[in-house]
Amino acid sequence: MRINFVFLFCLLSCYSIAQDVKITHGPYLQNVGEQEATIVWTTDNDAISWVELAPAGDDSFYAKERRQYFQTKDGNRVVSKLHKVTIPGLERGTEYRYRIFSRAVMVDKLMYGDVASSNVYGKKPLRFTTLDSKKSEISFVILNDIHGRNDDLVALSQNVKYGATGLMIFNGDMANYMNDEQQFFSAFMDKSVELFAAEVPVFYARGNHETRGLLNRSFSDYFPTNSGKLYYTFRQGPVHFIVLDSGEDKPDSDIEYHGLAQFDAYRTEQQEWLKKELQSESFRTAPYKVVIMHIPPVESDWHGSLDIQRKFLPLLNNAGITIMFCGHTHLYKYFEPNAGLHDFPILINAHNTSLEVKVTKNEMSIKRKDTSGKEMNGFVM
Repeated sequence: MRINFVFLFCLLSCYSIAQDVKITHGPYLQNVGEQEATIVWTTDNDAISWVELAPAGDDSFYAKERRQYFQTKDGNRVVSKLHKVTIPGLERGTEYRYRIFSRAVMVDKLMYGDVASSNVYGKKPLRFTTLDSKKSEISFVILNDIHGRNDDLVALSQNVKYGATGLMIFNGDMANYMNDEQQFFSAFMDKSVELFAAEVPVFYARGNHETRGLLNRSFSDYFPTNSGKLYYTFRQGPVHFIVLDSGEDKPDSDIEYHGLAQFDAYRTEQQEWLKKELQSESFRTAPYKVVIMHIPPVESDWHGSLDIQRKFLPLLNNAGITIMFCGHTHLYKYFEPNAGLHDFPILINAHNTSLEVKVTKNEMSIKRKDTSGKEMNGFVM
């Protein structure tokens, strides 16, 4: 029998390419709600991916078959380097353990390769807890304007850990630019995964710097939300959160945006959405109503801030807002309610401090800490 060695070599070469896959970034939690959660990660080659889920417990993850959840679209399992697996049908306020898998796929050859997964043999499985609107006490931490300074990220999030912190909120400008995936992950997200983001839910309010760079149009692919938009709401315990996308700070015609920006219309779109959201039962019944937005509607006469004043503040006033958290200026400032402009306090967090917030049925306490962990000042609402 004559063997075609050229054909065999090509076949084996293709197989070796399809064989290799590595998890390059993640996993991290997104869109965690009362009944679902999304796990996000990336691989170096195209792959199909899934999550195995187990209830909380000390038994081995290998004790039994675990249910598998795949990322699908239009009846097909998604083949990609970016993986977003949503797990539906969860119970409110319940802890789960999870493991991620990716199997390399060479689409044009219809060949499968090796499988990469998170480790549940040498260490405990990753875990998360769904949100619970009936929870009486919650805690969360706010960071903003890190701009890729991983040392500050580490210092400011030293107290963020599963079981101690319920939520982490990134209030914009965590990176300088969104030119490519590697820049985005190395700026802050890889370190966040290492520290907490695989187990503590991260909720993101986009900053103006995340609107810049070639990857900015894919931002929502990496941070999916329950609305499918970069503005959304969620409820945890006694707090109803409204997350707004303040967009850019200069007029759309500014030369820096190269004729591609349309943030005025985008803020108008949010204005119409906000009118309806303020009528929701979750908002109306929440003891605390918190707004998260990167660009503050005060302390600036730049276009973005003024447009926010015109479109968002008239709706938020008289709505019972507890407090608005902002960033952007890199300077800490606290504004008491100002009749005629905003009837709720606005706290602008600096670029080198964190806000640790604890909420009970009776009060909201806010502690501002520096990179050494020293408490700078605090409030009780």
